[in-house]
Amino acid sequence: MNEHVQPATGAPLFNPLAPEFIRNPYPYYEKLRATDPMHLSPFGMWVSSRHAESSLVLRDKRFGKDFVDRTIRRYGPKIMEEPVFRSMSHWMLQADPPDHTRLRGLVVKAFTARRVEDMRPRIQAIVDENLDRIIPQGKMDLIEDFAFRLPVTIICDMLGIPEEHREGFYASSREGGRLLDPVPLSADEIKKGNEGFALSAMYFQQLIELRRKNPGDDLTTQLVQAEEAGDKLSTDELIANIVLLFGAGHETTVNLIGNGLLALFRNPDQLALLKARPELITNAVEEFLRYDSSVQLTGRVALEDIEDLGGRKIAKGDSVLCLLGSANHDPAVYPDHPERLDITRPNVRPLSFGGGIHHCLGAQLARIEAEVAISTLLRRIPDLRLDDAENPEWRPTFVLRGLKRLPASW
Repeated sequence: MNEHVQPATGAPLFNPLAPEFIRNPYPYYEKLRATDPMHLSPFGMWVSSRHAESSLVLRDKRFGKDFVDRTIRRYGPKIMEEPVFRSMSHWMLQADPPDHTRLRGLVVKAFTARRVEDMRPRIQAIVDENLDRIIPQGKMDLIEDFAFRLPVTIICDMLGIPEEHREGFYASSREGGRLLDPVPLSADEIKKGNEGFALSAMYFQQLIELRRKNPGDDLTTQLVQAEEAGDKLSTDELIANIVLLFGAGHETTVNLIGNGLLALFRNPDQLALLKARPELITNAVEEFLRYDSSVQLTGRVALEDIEDLGGRKIAKGDSVLCLLGSANHDPAVYPDHPERLDITRPNVRPLSFGGGIHHCLGAQLARIEAEVAISTLLRRIPDLRLDDAENPEWRPTFVLRGLKRLPASW
């Protein structure tokens, strides 16, 4: 174990829930890439910090999710009796083929580039309506009042959640992120997770009943019809994947918009450049994804022994955590000052949306939402300024990297 500890401080190289790590993980990543790029963490998981190994693991068929066995290895055999873990075991995000192929096949059509591009006017209208309401106030929290409302509204549209049910979602807390962190949860945190899941499941159960009686042109109706056809989807899978689509459909986009805005305001030259050349927004969003990814890590399990991954032997059943945020700053791929925000950077292809069969379903939707939100905000509130760009309050989660709040005024 000792060779994995920094000799000077005795602190572990990878301690993702330490406040200073959450505030700025990038110096730690740099150290990992330089000194121990396939690092064995105290919890016995491999931590991959370079682009080469991480992108390989995401695409290589010798790695999978293996969710149930992996979770039992971590928590013991009774863990799958916990409702929140049982539900997560049905997520397409945690599934391996053939289940993954079947589940993803049911929703993939709703997220094609064409369907998503057609949503641009609706996205623009939501952002404008929201700003019409807020601009007279002279101040707002860019997370809750701005970044949060757009993706929540869009995913409500897509899932067919009626207008009159939405206020609750706009006001709901964003506490679920810890479930995804690579650090075992306490009994209390599992209990909280179960309570959060029970509330969601209760609501989505009602939505499902509503769509059985009144089918609509939405994802929930589509999934209900697949479940009713009998062979495509079980009821547990139906609820679990609607919960997943709702969470995944807004959580990370909120963070992309928030992290992107913070990065711009911390780099006034880049902010000025984007205001002067609004057409740079498409490339700017790729750079925001690279520079401070709203998903910092994704994991896989070795489905067989791997002789050599970054100079290490990986045994069947071992977990490999791919540090997407670190891969995005790897000088092997981004030789020109990867730690710098550069919205004109060429060939930005961030790993932020994962890779392989689990490549993010909503990647294109997230990009367009961020593009429209950020460019419209800068155009309509040209004198916007952050109250405190230096010490913003981060959420205490690591996998999902985002701000708790970001107060601004004009």
